Amino acid sequence: MEAIVKNLIEFLSIELTVMLTAAMPIIELRGAIPVGISLGLSPLHATIISFIGSMIPVPFILFTIRPIFNHLKKTKTFRKLVNHLTDRSINNNGHRIQKYGAWALVVIVAIPLPGTGVWSGSLAAALLDMRFKWAFPAILVGNLIAAAIIVSISKGFMNIMA
Repeated sequence: MEAIVKNLIEFLSIELTVMLTAAMPIIELRGAIPVGISLGLSPLHATIISFIGSMIPVPFILFTIRPIFNHLKKTKTFRKLVNHLTDRSINNNGHRIQKYGAWALVVIVAIPLPGTGVWSGSLAAALLDMRFKWAFPAILVGNLIAAAIIVSISKGFMNIMA
């Protein structure tokens, strides 16, 4: 019985590691899927856990980032950082989202390049006042596409290494 509990805790800690990695900005599921595979999860399992983890921050960003940023802009310490993040997000993605709406958000989240992804897409959508009912599904679909791209690349890399 003790060995079963130990194995279960070890397995769950791997899943939790992958999920928390996917929830982190910049890394997101683009880094979490390869981490999960390298820790012994199947590509499908790593993808599912990474996808769930990467979607956890989205509602929080969409609903809370504007009030938080507005409060932080009033402080001398964080004003520059908030202005930098706001300007970067809107300058990099804002004009596309304003022009093409949810479709642009899908593409911005789906492309596995630096400066794109769930955090960037959520931040841009929130700062541009995109409604949750449009932003969340667009981010979800974009993240599914990104997951498919990353797991395909990871599986291809595993085949090369084998």
